[in-house]
Amino acid sequence: MTEQDGLPNLSERSVVHLCIDMQRMFAEDTEWNTPWMERVLPETLRIAQAHSSETIFSRFIPPRRAADTKGAWRLYFERWHEFTLNEMDPGLIELVEPLAALVPPATVIDKPGYSPFHATDLDNMLKERGVDTIVVTGAETDVCVLAAVFSAIDLGYSVILPKDALCSSADETHDALITVYGSRFSQQIFLTETAVLLEAWPASG
Repeated sequence: MTEQDGLPNLSERSVVHLCIDMQRMFAEDTEWNTPWMERVLPETLRIAQAHSSETIFSRFIPPRRAADTKGAWRLYFERWHEFTLNEMDPGLIELVEPLAALVPPATVIDKPGYSPFHATDLDNMLKERGVDTIVVTGAETDVCVLAAVFSAIDLGYSVILPKDALCSSADETHDALITVYGSRFSQQIFLTETAVLLEAWPASG
């Protein structure tokens, strides 16, 4: 199978836009900077503006200190202690502008790990809305987006990935994941571009 640019009939589906971790800590001049974020922000914004009521932004919230976590996460935040809440500028956890201005009607969920479905109420929120299809954008293709995609698949959702609205700090693994998404999950993941998506899923009234 090859990369799938065709989309299902979205008029027959209940769709949300899940935007992953478009936060200042990844956009600004920090050690966690994701250089591509500035490039994909306009496409992510187009989707979020067209469907603000159907957009959910996830934010990665670090622990207050490394000792508040356990196992490998404790080791992780001992390495990245400057990104614990006790040490970092708290404003860095906020969404980048102009996405932040869309809340409300867009909503925000905070997560303690990679997947927005882990230790959050996201799955229940989507089930209450009758959602069956999730458009995933944001950062990073090979980390938190990856976790979101696999969690969504395991929970039975179809996933749409606009390739020009995804970013990573590593070109090689971004490209590898796009290939994997298209070649191994063609029944569950649909790869597309923002313009194609918005034509198939026009702005809500």
